[in-house]
Amino acid sequence: MRIQLGRQLLDRQIVDSAGWPVGKVDDVEFAVDAEGFPYVAYLLSGERALGDRIGGRVGRLLVALADRLTDDPPASPLRIPVTQVARLDSAVWLRVRADELPRPPVEAWLRRHLIDRIPGADRASG
Repeated sequence: MRIQLGRQLLDRQIVDSAGWPVGKVDDVEFAVDAEGFPYVAYLLSGERALGDRIGGRVGRLLVALADRLTDDPPASPLRIPVTQVARLDSAVWLRVRADELPRPPVEAWLRRHLIDRIPGADRASG
């Protein structure tokens, strides 16, 4: 399948197999096959991936904020193997449920230090 990354993949909503949003495609990670051809191996989502992609002061600020909001900096992006992609249309649909993916470090920190402290948060979905 041939796509234009900037137009057809980056900034698309990522949706799990149950229809729940996971995040957005903030960047991609390439690998090289045995014949030396590059291919997209992972979709990257999260503040670090977006900050690295946009660069400049805003990108550095986003990365610094992500590192500040993690227990073990540097914050790493959520890496979703392309093999987990079921289809690509107005969104990127995954073959797996969101709870089968690793929780992004900033989301985990926010849940532990902020969301879980809200009364009734333990009864919320997520």
